[in-house]
Amino acid sequence: MSVSDVLPVVLYLLGSILLVVLIILGIKLIITMNKIENVVDDINGKVKSLNGLFSIIDVVTDKLALLSDKMVDSITSVLKKVFKNKKGKEEE
Repeated sequence: MSVSDVLPVVLYLLGSILLVVLIILGIKLIITMNKIENVVDDINGKVKSLNGLFSIIDVVTDKLALLSDKMVDSITSVLKKVFKNKKGKEEE
């Protein structure tokens, strides 16, 4: 038996072991991906159930922003009128 006879046998044996290990890892990866898919589906269902709440919050924040903008506009217009009148009186 020479090295040229033993080397192919060793390489075939190592290749077979590597193939088996890769098949096992592939199967475990598929199982893990299925579990992850189930978790993601569960999270998507819970997020969809909260969409109504998020839309209500969005509408309320929009209304509050509109209200605050109107308040700021009215306050600035009043302040402009007050300071404009003072400047007009000083010039006379």
